[in-house]
Amino acid sequence: MSRTIGATAAAEDVMDPDELVFHPWVAQGPRQVPTFVGGAGSHLVDADGRRYLDFSSQLVFANLGHQHPRIVEAVKAQADRLCTLAPSHASDIRGEAARLIVEVAPEGLGHVLFTTSGTEAVEHAVRMARLCNGRPKVLAAYRSYHGSTTTSIHLTGDPRRWASDTGAAGVVHFFGPFPYRSAFGSRTPEEECERALAHLEQVIVLEGPSTISALVLESVTGSSGVIVPPPGYLRGVRDLCTRHGIVYIADEVLVGFGRTGAWFALDHDDVAPDLLTFAKGVNSGYVPLGGVLVGESIYRAFCERPYPAGLTYSGHPLACAAAVGAIRAMREEDTIAAAARLGDDVLGPGLAALAAAHPSVGDVRGIGALWTVELVRDRETREPIVPAGATGEANAPMAAFAEACRDRDLLTLILGNRVHVAPPLNVSDTDAATGLAALDGALAAVDAFLS
Repeated sequence: MSRTIGATAAAEDVMDPDELVFHPWVAQGPRQVPTFVGGAGSHLVDADGRRYLDFSSQLVFANLGHQHPRIVEAVKAQADRLCTLAPSHASDIRGEAARLIVEVAPEGLGHVLFTTSGTEAVEHAVRMARLCNGRPKVLAAYRSYHGSTTTSIHLTGDPRRWASDTGAAGVVHFFGPFPYRSAFGSRTPEEECERALAHLEQVIVLEGPSTISALVLESVTGSSGVIVPPPGYLRGVRDLCTRHGIVYIADEVLVGFGRTGAWFALDHDDVAPDLLTFAKGVNSGYVPLGGVLVGESIYRAFCERPYPAGLTYSGHPLACAAAVGAIRAMREEDTIAAAARLGDDVLGPGLAALAAAHPSVGDVRGIGALWTVELVRDRETREPIVPAGATGEANAPMAAFAEACRDRDLLTLILGNRVHVAPPLNVSDTDAATGLAALDGALAAVDAFLS
């Protein structure tokens, strides 16, 4: 007998509406999670009226927090004028969004292909590269995440790839720099940079430069560990790609639009790629929007022939209106500088103090408003507090941490043995201090698992 939703159904026949949703990345079934019905600024409110501090910006996309009035007003105004339009037609709001994005982009990226997500943006960037040079292979780093569609999940370098990896996408992985867990035995950031670039060049030479279409790289590694490359690394990657005729695709889906304290993370190394993928922070996720910033040489390749791909909702008017509202708000409110100060003066020092106080903290690293706390069983051996893919009892320390955060009305992003700290860029110092205090209490729950 099917179960019924509604106030008149018998208690045993009532299904939680959440059970009707097929949820990504988790086993299906009843869940013990809050149902959110409202929010403002850095907070969300659940159906019981309980208020939570969003210390993750959801999946690191609500860069301007919840219900920012400029974005809400922009979407409402566009909805009153024109809600939807096929991408084949010209649109004033789509053009304005593209203009604002190009204005803040690295030099030479003068055109925008709009998508509805970051993973689609990566798919299209790789397709553009392959169509331009006719080569089959694409390089991507281990400890990376590029999305969950066919090409982007193969490019992904962390365990989220394993269940879908058929080895058929022409992807070759390499080690990027990661001083805390160096693959090269480096002792300094300078050594790590030099050795990582030498390794990458060796991979290029051994794979055959003439077979490699593109290199896809997160400018700062996001959900796979918040790994900030040492100074000079991105410049070195740019030089290698130029020397070997490889299209450099910068994945800025998670770190673009202010998250690192610059408009784009590449700006810290003053580097311009051939293609740049974005999403998330471009409009704080208020309406799904992503895209590819396209450099001149690739743009010219499609001036005489059609680009053989597209999306029904490319440059959706409501999504573009949200981007216009968000970018204008970020400029007027000096959000980029605020994000840089948040990292330098609040999150960086605050998390360093937590690391000193809790033996379960192996490393703290980050930039701007993107940080991670890596939890270990032993600081000397750096053994993760839980193994990759841990479930059940094996994941007990992180489960205890998650419960302790919820008890303290704190929303965090937990990935393996790491907790990512990524509040809205405009979070107040008071709210940031509240979040750090909640983390302090929750980390005590993890310390209890150390022998």
